[in-house]
Amino acid sequence: MRWFIPILAIFAASPSFAANSLVRDGGTVDVGGVTYRLGGIDVPAPDQLCIDDHADSWACGTEARDQLTKLIGDRDVRCEDLGPDAAYKSWHLGTCTAEGQTTSLNQLLVQHGFAVNVALAGQSRFGADETDAKASRRGLWKGCFIAPQDFRAGRKDGALLGGACRSDKDREIREVLFPLEPSMPSGCGIKGKYALRARVTGNVGIYHLQACRSYPALTRPDRWFCSEDDARAAGFRKAYNCRPFSRQRS
Repeated sequence: MRWFIPILAIFAASPSFAANSLVRDGGTVDVGGVTYRLGGIDVPAPDQLCIDDHADSWACGTEARDQLTKLIGDRDVRCEDLGPDAAYKSWHLGTCTAEGQTTSLNQLLVQHGFAVNVALAGQSRFGADETDAKASRRGLWKGCFIAPQDFRAGRKDGALLGGACRSDKDREIREVLFPLEPSMPSGCGIKGKYALRARVTGNVGIYHLQACRSYPALTRPDRWFCSEDDARAAGFRKAYNCRPFSRQRS
């Protein structure tokens, strides 16, 4: 079952407005029939874990999604289309703003500490906002986390970020951030596994639907995805043993 969260909006003349906008995750939103990945930032995926300021495991990816939903509320969303997403050309990069706000959702997520600044077209747009969020230990910065791009790539040795990281607890922290049996986020039942053989097709891993014969045997997935689009956007391909013409909703 898809868990996308509906956001009511009123249709306007501009194609950047939509009657039904949907939040996919903390950094991706559907507006006007187009899926936009918020440009200039990187946000934890729904299945990414972090450590909070009390040294407890924290579903930071889920909270980032909830944060974007709160920022939008029931308002219209308008997106400036920045062109196709290089990682997944079916999606576009965008700068999106909720009605009544002058600050983009992209920048607000960085200010609240739920996104990190990344270069877009060679330019760093939200570096000052990230510096302020980091100094104030807001959002992700209050605890300890690994950069979202490192998590998606399965880089377990990536740099630890945040105000609660302890060098003397490096191994224990990484065991929390990359558990052997990661929990499935609500509504995200597609299993993903990193696989060398997937690189033959230019992918990093393979995803398995419940319609795949391999699904039950895969007890320790590396990733969980909420839709096939999300899995493909992360560089995973579908397992070849899936039953064709499945009507299962992911």
